[in-house]
Amino acid sequence: MRAGDVRVLARAVSVVEDRLPEAAELLAACRQSAVRALRIGVTGPPGAGKSTLVDQLARLLRAEGKTVAVLAVDPSSPFTGGALLGDRIRMQGFADDDGVFIRSMASRGAMGGIARAAADVCTVMEAAGRETVLIETVGVGQDEVDVVGLADVAVVVLAPGMGDDVQSLKAGLMEVADVFAVNKADRGGAEAVEAEITSMQALASEHGAWVPPVVRTVATTGDGVSALLSAARHCAAQKSARRERIRASVKLDQLRLDHMGVAVRSIAAARGFYEALGLSVTHEETVEHEKVKTAMLPLGDTRIELLEATEADSVIGRFIEKRGEGLHHIAVYVPGVDAAFERMKAQGVRLASNAVRVGAGGHRYFFVHPSSTGGVLLEIVGEDKA
Repeated sequence: MRAGDVRVLARAVSVVEDRLPEAAELLAACRQSAVRALRIGVTGPPGAGKSTLVDQLARLLRAEGKTVAVLAVDPSSPFTGGALLGDRIRMQGFADDDGVFIRSMASRGAMGGIARAAADVCTVMEAAGRETVLIETVGVGQDEVDVVGLADVAVVVLAPGMGDDVQSLKAGLMEVADVFAVNKADRGGAEAVEAEITSMQALASEHGAWVPPVVRTVATTGDGVSALLSAARHCAAQKSARRERIRASVKLDQLRLDHMGVAVRSIAAARGFYEALGLSVTHEETVEHEKVKTAMLPLGDTRIELLEATEADSVIGRFIEKRGEGLHHIAVYVPGVDAAFERMKAQGVRLASNAVRVGAGGHRYFFVHPSSTGGVLLEIVGEDKA
């Protein structure tokens, strides 16, 4: 993959998107890569022209000799679960160019405009040496702002003639834009959209060091795309405290239930029930320092983790001796697990861990004592430290 084999990159992306057993090892290796791509998120309401704009950005970057990866998220059908991955249709011009890697992903019901595996896919693309990653969200609305936690620069695309979109998006999406693109600027009404954005910015209580510029574009012809790319790069180079504050404010949108840990006397005996239910173990591992054997069973967007003690004098061994088999903990994924640990410690939260540790599958974690969570042992998990 690092040697530039596009087929291998495609397979690697499938591994992490489908959460196959080897995904944790693959991601751990990818995070050791020194490559750090410029991630440009392109988001906005449906019909604003995001796909065509991404196509033009990719063309401009290739003209500069840059390698590009495009991650395009399409909505999943609530009836069939499938998705029309239309970006593969709209971006056929790069079919013979290995310098552009395009991957469409179904949202699989995830809210926020991006798929749950998007962050991991970006990590793989970066490790493959792609210098710029363009992330196109599904058509989003007011509070679907997850892209700001994934991209270095968030480009919000608007277009004239789409009704009162600026007004309806003010309380959410408009606030996290690093750059505004008024697309389809050859239509009447582009001036009015730009004026409304500018007046909205004038009413802001404070801007910080960066005021999002407004760039007019015509994606079908490429007009204004060079100026848009320049604005995005300038923003990335001039990131300020405002950007970090926005990232911190939307972290709650990225929280998710990662798994439920169930203590059992024997994984071999317990898994029979879950397999009869239709689940299957995808990953087994022994964590020596915890004296526990684990087995993961994917369940929708979360997992059940079976925990079997390898020694009686262990956390799980003592739990079963005292309480018997049953729910041991609930795990919640958070971005920035190290920052979460320091923040909770500073706030006086009673922690059951004295440090962030590495557990099964390479994830990093710490535990919060039940006295601080309403009676349940809570595991906070996150990605490997970069």
